[in-house]
Amino acid sequence: MSGEASSSSWRDFLAPRFWPTWMVIGLMRILTILPTAVGLFIGRMLGRLIFHTVVKRRRVTLVNLGICFPELSDQQRWELARKTFEANGMGLVETGYAWWRPHSWSAARVKAVGLEHLQAALDRGRGVILLSAHFSALDLSGPLILPFVKNSAVLYRPHNNPLMEHFIYKGRQSFCEPVDRSEFMYARKCLKQNRCVWYAPDQDFGAKGSVFAPFFGHPAATLTATARLPALNRSPMVMFSVYREPDHTYTLMFEPVEPFPTKDDLADATMINSVIERSIRRHPEQYMWMHKRFKTQPDGKQKLYKAARC
Repeated sequence: MSGEASSSSWRDFLAPRFWPTWMVIGLMRILTILPTAVGLFIGRMLGRLIFHTVVKRRRVTLVNLGICFPELSDQQRWELARKTFEANGMGLVETGYAWWRPHSWSAARVKAVGLEHLQAALDRGRGVILLSAHFSALDLSGPLILPFVKNSAVLYRPHNNPLMEHFIYKGRQSFCEPVDRSEFMYARKCLKQNRCVWYAPDQDFGAKGSVFAPFFGHPAATLTATARLPALNRSPMVMFSVYREPDHTYTLMFEPVEPFPTKDDLADATMINSVIERSIRRHPEQYMWMHKRFKTQPDGKQKLYKAARC
């Protein structure tokens, strides 16, 4: 669902199965009203609570960290996993800031590094693919980039929960244009208007339409569609990362991704994963390690997450 819900839809959303969603939205809204330091502290503590109680997601996170950081000890990975949950708890609060706080709030807290790379890409007049990844401050990156980029579009997969999708869509509309990631032709239209199109291909969508490229040294199903996006309008690609600083400010980093694409699916996927990996390594605790990034394996049999006990 996108946009406004009909009156009948809103009555449907009063059903008990939507009560947990309403509770999450209500909590986010309340935390948005509190002072920033207080809201983020509560978010961090909420993340810590989830780390200790939601065993399934903790297990997935620890498996991912074991694959990607084999050089760390078990204790170090446990601490990194805890910090990851805390960062994503703060990310929930920051999503509320993105949806409901005035853009002047985020503009006062942002610093951009490598802005010249973004400007050089925009100067070509063919639009820009903003390659990104699922950092914990994901939604907040939208308002944060507004002082530097206007009228951007975001390619995303609509949420399975229609009530949550409504709030996601309406919240993101305040700072960008949300676009279903399957609508490539509309993305092409945006690029022809010399707009930035945000795209994060760092999740496992299965073997179809993917190749197995190394990600932190392990084969990961990686979408080949990423290489087709620039070809829509011969658009340059720029890596876009967002990092939360200890003083409650944010750093945006822009880096050129070139030469890309090369018309070799595996080489292109390997380059994309390498760029994203480098971005994650700067602040690994701020990445969304809860996703089963290695769920699909080349032999179709490995069950990396099923066997784990953490």
